[in-house]
Amino acid sequence: MADSTADAVARSGSGKPLTGTRVLITRSPERSLPLVAALEEAGAVALLLPLIDFERAADQHSLDVACDALGAGAFDWLVISSATTVHVLNAKARERGLTLLQWIPAGTRIAAIGPACRRLLEDAGLPVALMPRDEQSAAGLLKVWPAGAGKVLLPQADIAPARLAAGLAAAGSTVSAVTAYRTVDYPAAAERRLAIPLEDDRPGLRAPSYSLLAPEAAAADIAAGRIHAVVAASPSAVRRISSLSPLHGCRLVVIGRSTAEQAAALGLTVAATAVEPTPLGLVAAVETALGSGGAAGEPP
Repeated sequence: MADSTADAVARSGSGKPLTGTRVLITRSPERSLPLVAALEEAGAVALLLPLIDFERAADQHSLDVACDALGAGAFDWLVISSATTVHVLNAKARERGLTLLQWIPAGTRIAAIGPACRRLLEDAGLPVALMPRDEQSAAGLLKVWPAGAGKVLLPQADIAPARLAAGLAAAGSTVSAVTAYRTVDYPAAAERRLAIPLEDDRPGLRAPSYSLLAPEAAAADIAAGRIHAVVAASPSAVRRISSLSPLHGCRLVVIGRSTAEQAAALGLTVAATAVEPTPLGLVAAVETALGSGGAAGEPP
């Protein structure tokens, strides 16, 4: 007992509250490095189980028509609901021999959902005119959306709920929604896969370490109690996590209300929802989910 108490004191004094815990991330490696690094800094071991991937939209003609109209200044607003959409628009700008800053007219205002979208846009030199302050989701954006905002381009995933487009229209905007990319099981077909650049917000620092798992190995580790928390960043990830159930003592941590709602619809218990959809916000949510006693007992 004395050794256990000493270990607990050492953990609390080390500034690494997740020491000894193993956390499963369900995103692809190139999208996970900032979160892996944040978990590592908190003392956790990160495991990767990529469940979803992204392909180019099947209807490239409609997307190109919308993009040409965007470049011509036909829209008052561009609404970005995911970081993947920014990557798609970057690719479309390059096809035209331009950067995003050169392509998107200065008069087109940009709304973004969440800090990841905002960071990518601002890194490209584009100012973000509107972002939800509290709930960083489609519902959060609709709460702050200005009435009668004019013509809006909404490029989004093929599986995006109609909630955002309908809400913008209800506020008096004329909405042109177009499919920017497809969400598929990992891995996407090589010839259709979106080229997602490596996301690492710690330039020049040592790359964090992680282990890549297959679904069968992840399910076995969950059943054996060797994984303490699993992180889902989207409703589509939750749907695929449900195939690993039961989660036994593994705690489910999610980003956003829509992901939590999807988990509830599937009968999965959400242990914590990240207040902010950032690596540090997710680490804090994992800490909340595990509590002072760890997940289903002491961490290994």
